[in-house]
Amino acid sequence: MSIQTRNKVSTQFSMASMTDIVFLLLIFFIILSTLINPFAENLDLPNSETRTTSKPEVSITITADLEYKVNGKTINPMAVEQEMLAALQGKAKRQAVLNVDETVPTGFTINIFALARKHNVDMVVATEAN
Repeated sequence: MSIQTRNKVSTQFSMASMTDIVFLLLIFFIILSTLINPFAENLDLPNSETRTTSKPEVSITITADLEYKVNGKTINPMAVEQEMLAALQGKAKRQAVLNVDETVPTGFTINIFALARKHNVDMVVATEAN
C-alpha cells in the first residue's frame, strides 16, 4: 500500500515579490531625489588646463590670512558688497573672478557667492594651471 500526500511542495520561484521590491525602491529613490537642495550655488569652474574666453571685470581675492581685496585694493570684509558693486558700476558685463587661497574655509567663499548671486553677478573661480 502506497501512502501519498495531498500537499506537494512547489519548486518554482516566483519573481512577483522581487519586482514589487524593485518598484518600491525605484519610487523611494525618485522621491528622495526631489529632496536635493535646488538652491545650491552654481559655480562656473574653469578647467585648469584651459582659459576662459572673456576676462572678468572685477577681481575679488581672499588670502590665507582672511584679508579681502577687490581689484588689488585691501578692504574691510564688511565692505566687500559695496566695493564689488562700485567696481561693477557702468560695466556692460557683470562678471567677477574669485581668487581664494586653498586654506580658506568654505564658508567665506560661499558668502562671496551669495553676494554675487544677490546682485546677479556671474562669478568665476580662479585656478592654477597645471
